[in-house]
Amino acid sequence: MNATRRAQYLEVLGIDVWLPRARGSPALTPAQPARAVRADRSEAWRALQREVSQCTKCALHATRTQAVFGVGDPQAQWLVVGEAPGAEEDRQGEPFVGRAGQLLNAMLRAIGLARGANVYIANILKSRPPSNRDPKPEEVSSCLPYLMRQIALLEPVLILCVGRIAAQTLLGTDAPLGRLRSRVHHFGELNTPVIVTYHPAYLLRTPADKRKAWQDLKFARSVFRELTAHPERH
Repeated sequence: MNATRRAQYLEVLGIDVWLPRARGSPALTPAQPARAVRADRSEAWRALQREVSQCTKCALHATRTQAVFGVGDPQAQWLVVGEAPGAEEDRQGEPFVGRAGQLLNAMLRAIGLARGANVYIANILKSRPPSNRDPKPEEVSSCLPYLMRQIALLEPVLILCVGRIAAQTLLGTDAPLGRLRSRVHHFGELNTPVIVTYHPAYLLRTPADKRKAWQDLKFARSVFRELTAHPERH
């Protein structure tokens, strides 16, 4: 990631890259500011996780077993975003478990990735909606800022958005998923690239569309390679 984009992420987080030095104190080595930034980011991450675990901003806190913050590599270049926790996710406190999670893991492996290694997985909502219904607007408005802060902390090179609701929410559109596929979108002021594909749960119900999902994954991989091969262009 180039220095300009990294600085934008750190500005969103309120983290200073360079530390003030008292008069007469020894000069900081280049490694010292970097360590300080990593420490600040780690603390910001822990604080955000605590905040999510205690959140009562919408009515879903009353029916959840626990908040589902996210899982994976906190320095990941890939961020996978889904819709909301289901029953098993609510029970285990981890997104994308069960059959849908197994399929997501297989999808990631197909493009050379692995759960927990250079991949972070999160949802739009951190609490399970009853009966796995669609999120309500007030629930999304309460939870989306948490995801935005996760994006700022992670500094992902690419976001892979799985499912119609996650894609429409993140991109602020009501366009059908079919029109959102096979294109590079961008999220937020930081202009993070976004690729859209099908939700693994949908693919379990509609296996005929797995071929289309494979095309999406190959497209995402090619975009990622271009972004990392020429970061100065982005």
